[in-house]
Amino acid sequence: MEVGQRDGGSRHTLAQINMTPVIDVMLALLIIFMISAPMMNQGVEVNLPEVGDAPGLESVQEPLIITVTRDGSVSIGKTAIEDLARLTPVLLQVLKSREDQTVFLEADRDVPYGRVVQVMAAIKGAGIDKLGMVSTPPETPVRR
Repeated sequence: MEVGQRDGGSRHTLAQINMTPVIDVMLALLIIFMISAPMMNQGVEVNLPEVGDAPGLESVQEPLIITVTRDGSVSIGKTAIEDLARLTPVLLQVLKSREDQTVFLEADRDVPYGRVVQVMAAIKGAGIDKLGMVSTPPETPVRR
């Protein structure tokens, strides 16, 4: 863009960047991302029980761990639950005295998925909103 006098005087170029188009593009992108961000659903692909380096959670109390063994039996801590229908009432009793309402589910790799979902439904039936899945870190090969 040249700027100068109309009467034929010397002309010189304007060495400034016009920021208006750049700002317009940035505002348009901002609006697009603000509209589209809430619509994005995040799916979780799970391959339990191996997980990379995951940081541990800080807790004041001992965590409440529900275990599903290979044969499908369920236990809360070291207390075995014979019938899955009893899991929800037992959880309600245990959680009355606990400040931390977080529950961790530890299931054997060979347990059928349907059994794990039944246990998760029973946990959800007790009003638990924070449910964590326990896994082990993958075995790392030794480098030579």
